Amino acid sequence: MGSLLSLVIPVYNEADSLVPLVAEIDEALAAYGSPYEIVFVDDGSSDGSFSAMKGLAEARDDVRVVKLRRNFGKAAALSHGFAAARGDTIVTMDGDRQDDPTEIPNLTAPLSQGYDLVSGWKQRRQDPLNKTLPSRFFNWTVRRASGIPLHDFNCGLKAYRREVVDTISVYGELHRYIPVVAAQAGFRVTEAKVSHRRRTAGRSKYGWQRYMRGYLDLLTVLFLGRYQHRPQHLFGGFGTLLIVVGVLIELYMTIDKLVFGNPIGQRPLLLLGTLLIIVGVQLLSLGLIGELIANSRARRGPDPAQIAALLGPGTSAAAPEPAAEGGGDVASRGAAGAAAQP
Repeated sequence: MGSLLSLVIPVYNEADSLVPLVAEIDEALAAYGSPYEIVFVDDGSSDGSFSAMKGLAEARDDVRVVKLRRNFGKAAALSHGFAAARGDTIVTMDGDRQDDPTEIPNLTAPLSQGYDLVSGWKQRRQDPLNKTLPSRFFNWTVRRASGIPLHDFNCGLKAYRREVVDTISVYGELHRYIPVVAAQAGFRVTEAKVSHRRRTAGRSKYGWQRYMRGYLDLLTVLFLGRYQHRPQHLFGGFGTLLIVVGVLIELYMTIDKLVFGNPIGQRPLLLLGTLLIIVGVQLLSLGLIGELIANSRARRGPDPAQIAALLGPGTSAAAPEPAAEGGGDVASRGAAGAAAQP
């Protein structure tokens, strides 16, 4: 008998899908070899989804429901689901039945090879072009910006070790970047190919607005991952560059006035140089404020979430050394290698 497997399923207006989904999960995990629980998170549904979840929870001991007061978004739903889950292995999937429960064993298998997070890579995606084409461009951008060669960052089907969900923080709409956040925290990330199915009930909850918000969130994730502990390296670098350019412009204008006698009072270049110096000083000041915040946090001591293991007298291993890489396809092994050094 293996350790407990927790399935965390955020739900928003999917009343017609829930009972068939649970039946599919039971069938798919009948021979899995580990006990499992299903944690539904009702993210403010208004179509009777909570009644369906409540009925399942009353009829079964392995179904739990977390009801949110209103629709807070998928990131908040996942966070509450992670907090409620009791398993050592956690799998997330969407409640619309487009994620195939038969993929769960395939998704959790790489965890036994030393990986910490396995992200699904949807094959032959059953969505219209107005979703698949922007999604491909979005994934390409995140892949290039983060350096993590996954193909489908936003796939709802993912498998986690318990340590991952206990360490990372997901808020706002950062659920799209969970693999990036986990890799930046030092966890080993890989991917597994999974099937994708057509929606049989309900309708998609995503609109075009998510793409604009998604790129703003990408800037947040990259900043927190690279400059959270050294903000002056970002703000101070840009600020110094602007100050140097502004001083050079003002120096040129001064020489042009004093040496060549040309009027400069009405020239836009004079205003540009002054503006660059002012903005540069503001960025330097912002970097110093950021350093004060980082220093204040550092005074509290090192972050225990950064520790992978403790060995020696009076300690116990907090996490085993990763197993040697083996199995899986070449793309998965490459993704994990890159994610190990974000």
